[in-house]
Amino acid sequence: MIIPIWPNGAPGSEDWTQQEQITPPSAARNIPVVRNVTQPTLTVYLPDPQRATGMAVVICPGGAYHLLAIEHEGTQVAQWLNERGIAAFVLRYRLIQTAVDDAEFEQQMRETMADRSRLALLTKTLFPMIIADGNQALRIVRQYATEWNIAPNRVGIVGFSAGGFVAANVATQYDPESRPDFAAPIYSAPLAIEHIPADAPPLFIALASNDQMAVQSSIPLYTAWQATGHSAELHI
Repeated sequence: MIIPIWPNGAPGSEDWTQQEQITPPSAARNIPVVRNVTQPTLTVYLPDPQRATGMAVVICPGGAYHLLAIEHEGTQVAQWLNERGIAAFVLRYRLIQTAVDDAEFEQQMRETMADRSRLALLTKTLFPMIIADGNQALRIVRQYATEWNIAPNRVGIVGFSAGGFVAANVATQYDPESRPDFAAPIYSAPLAIEHIPADAPPLFIALASNDQMAVQSSIPLYTAWQATGHSAELHI
């Protein structure tokens, strides 16, 4: 089941005309990826009712804001959670527009990732949108909580790399309906968290020690969470 999270159109990108597409595995990239998302959705994965714990997790795949690694950071995570009785919801959030042609896209992404000023320019307007997508995903899960046998106070968010950026920011920018009950930024992309709310949720962080980008993002995040007296775990 796939649910649009903004049924009346995603705010801020109403004039986007690119079409969402899937790029299959290739020599350049051995995984399938989703690109050019303009209408964010949640793909629903519900556990066997006999196993259901009432817990739910919104999953944000990574992909450097250009793509979504939809399988190993999306559907496979959802299936793992389902096996443990946890409802899972894979979020397709908005992305940087990329060329339709796969080879042209790969070249475009390499050039953008090598030019940090260009990447910063492209993500300046995107970041508020994808944080809003994460917030809205949590609202939608709670909206259907009764139908999906979910406890509204047991809804969290996990994200990988760029999706970790989404998860961490949702954990600091929320309203009562979109506050995650827990958040897990996994090998998160660079962060600039300016404020940690008084009721910030518990945080679970995991990364590899040789991933310098994630180290530089995650250790300050963990330190700031602990300094404000909030629950946090850091696994390296």
